[in-house]
Amino acid sequence: MKAHDGMYIDGAWRPADGRDAIEVVNPADEQVIGRVPAGTALDVDTAVRAARAALPAWAATPPAERAARLAALRDVLVARKDEVAETVTAELGSPLKFSQAVHAAAPIAVAGSYAELAATYAFEEKIGNSVVHHEPVGVVGAITPWNYPLHQIVAKVAPALAAGCTIVLKPAEDTPLTAQLFAEAVHEAGVPAGVFNLVTGLGPVAGQALAEHPGVDLVSFTGSTAVGRRIGAIAGAAVKQVALELGGKSANVILPSADLARAVNVGVANVMSNSGQTCSAWTRMLVHADRYDEAVELAAEAAAKYGDRIGPVVNAKQQERVRGYIEKGVAEGARVVAGGPEAPREQGYFVSPTVFADVSEGMTIAQEEIFGPVLSILRYEDEADALRIANGTVYGLAGAVWAGDEAEAVAFARRMDTGQVDINGGRFNPLAPFGGYKQSGVGRELGPHGLSEYLQTKSLQF
Repeated sequence: MKAHDGMYIDGAWRPADGRDAIEVVNPADEQVIGRVPAGTALDVDTAVRAARAALPAWAATPPAERAARLAALRDVLVARKDEVAETVTAELGSPLKFSQAVHAAAPIAVAGSYAELAATYAFEEKIGNSVVHHEPVGVVGAITPWNYPLHQIVAKVAPALAAGCTIVLKPAEDTPLTAQLFAEAVHEAGVPAGVFNLVTGLGPVAGQALAEHPGVDLVSFTGSTAVGRRIGAIAGAAVKQVALELGGKSANVILPSADLARAVNVGVANVMSNSGQTCSAWTRMLVHADRYDEAVELAAEAAAKYGDRIGPVVNAKQQERVRGYIEKGVAEGARVVAGGPEAPREQGYFVSPTVFADVSEGMTIAQEEIFGPVLSILRYEDEADALRIANGTVYGLAGAVWAGDEAEAVAFARRMDTGQVDINGGRFNPLAPFGGYKQSGVGRELGPHGLSEYLQTKSLQF
């Protein structure tokens, strides 16, 4: 798609405040594929003012009409799914088949789910002698990451629209073309002017201005824990609501009774998916000591098959970051059984699919989020040891448990300090709440729990 040279504000593409631009680079070949405006605090202010002006009418719009606009948005995304996939592939580097199957398809499912929820959600309920109203929280400042550029946008914008909120979106600077395509889809779907607004720009400028703006009632952010802390501090000073979906270091616990080959192969695929750039990836594989060597061999064989299957990481900085973690793992005594720190290609920001064995729980690669195609395999002695290791990080976003008996897996999963656990390879559910414990964030996305994040409650007593 052709990049817009303005901001989508109040229902139209408008000139940006400044002349600075952000170059969009294809990470597979390092070529510039477009330029978008670098938004300023004035651009953010203009967008927030448009959102505030549109709020009363949109909040008063019947839920059925809001549902109709969301259904129309879903239909536009369906009609443009090939363009979505091609755009994500161009600016993120994701292989086209993965972009079609995940980056284009998942947002369609989520938009459709909120079209249904907007029409059926109980925005009012009676409790004893009270009538409880669930009302829109107001203007939402949404700040989204680059790793799933459209899914993360839809996961915030769709429930906000369903709730009756208005929105200003600041997308990641690495993948703004997908956000511009989404703005076109919103316009085509007939969402009223000012209800959705887009400001492209850098995080420390446009992102911070959005988080600090007094006209924003809730900041919804997905990204690193470090930036999440900063946004939380800004919001806290203004007593402003936040929803934070942050980092992860999820454990894939393979109990002795599990189908080891299946658990390892699915676990490796999970880590290598999207070039490892998934906050919920199971980057720590925990295996009983008696089956450890077999698991390491299986994982090395599985990872070797991904050399030509995965795309690059998003940019040169991320490539160096991931390779630095691999070097750190070697320096701390972990054993490379697949991949390694050397770049597999001369051009593009590629990282070799890497598997570490002999990883101890105190190593950097076992504690910090790497955000690349890197798997650490840890050994445990018994179930209590596995649980201690699984819960032994500052994160708690996702995880997995495998066992021959489903009840055994569920019993273990219930004791994990994490927001979502897949049992024996459980499938993604767009209606289930997603979010973390501990430093993995505050709040939930997707389904009715995701909708409730954008509502505030008023009680009327009779």
